[in-house]
Amino acid sequence: MAVKYNQWKALLAMSRASLKGILRSPSAVIFSLGFPLVFILVFGFIGDNGVSVKVGVDAATDTTSYLYKQLAKEKSLKLQTGQPAEEMEEDLKKGHITAIIRITSQSADSTAPACNVKVRTSKAAVDKISLFNSILTGVIYKADDNYYPRQSIAKVEPMEVLPGRRYRTIDFILPGLLSFSLLSAAVFSTAFLFFNLRQTLVLKRFFATPIRRLYIVLGEALARLVFQVAGAIVIIAIGYFAFGFTLVHGWSTFFEMLFLTAFGVVVFMGFGFVVSGIANSESTIPPIANVITLPQFLLAGTFVSVDSFPSWLQPICRIMPLTYLNDAFRKVAFEGLHLWNVGLELGVITAWGVVVYIVAVKVFRWE
Repeated sequence: MAVKYNQWKALLAMSRASLKGILRSPSAVIFSLGFPLVFILVFGFIGDNGVSVKVGVDAATDTTSYLYKQLAKEKSLKLQTGQPAEEMEEDLKKGHITAIIRITSQSADSTAPACNVKVRTSKAAVDKISLFNSILTGVIYKADDNYYPRQSIAKVEPMEVLPGRRYRTIDFILPGLLSFSLLSAAVFSTAFLFFNLRQTLVLKRFFATPIRRLYIVLGEALARLVFQVAGAIVIIAIGYFAFGFTLVHGWSTFFEMLFLTAFGVVVFMGFGFVVSGIANSESTIPPIANVITLPQFLLAGTFVSVDSFPSWLQPICRIMPLTYLNDAFRKVAFEGLHLWNVGLELGVITAWGVVVYIVAVKVFRWE
């Protein structure tokens, strides 16, 4: 009696063989694990020096005052107006904004300073509040020198510090590097793998076996999925134990990040299938893959927040799938949100996945 061919055993066998091939490839290990680890170490040792300041403006602020107008001219300061008070305070506690400022003007005949300044911050913004204080003090001193030689233009009230979770540089950098390593590894390794399998006629040999085409793809995908998840575990562990990377809910947050890792790999592999399908030679793979990965590396909030880019560029940044994976990682890790709270991010990434795999089916070639 003939034994029925087991497709799942064949899939697992292909996955094991492919995973061994990945581990034996120095470039794959360095690019997927070494590259993000180097950046994590660099930024971890640099510390928590902030470079940009985003400040909420209290609804009671006199936006016609001289001091407010001068603050609005500061290029390193981004004033956020029109946001509901509760939402603004929540952003403050999460570290999305550095402070909330309220400027109230005094009567014209008063001998007191021209306005009162009230600043509220939180422990989540402890790394950036000193920079904001420097900007505020500099603007006040400059105004005093020009218009108020005998008294100050503003009286700054004692700062109120709200409770909050400290936001470190590693809390921003690690999710970005993890996301980019997933994108680059999934695109490049998938593209090179299937192109080489096709060129060396290995795929034709597979066709001579009972294994189906779908299981060939699934076997290779499983190998890359295992490798990337293992790499993510190492990266997160080093960030957590060496540099204090925040995992709000401990193990549950850790496993949710691993789910996002697997989800991102599956979607980003679709780009690799597209590249392998349209590439005519091995030398054309890197340029095509870089067209997909490089803009996202620079613009998707990997090293610099999307809010730091010019307003005309931000809509382009927010189209990219890597932007939403970065946001999902940071919201889960630092803000304590769960997977069901990042539905927008997962939805956009899923939409990209659907589009990319439709294109991949159209252009992918087996021979």
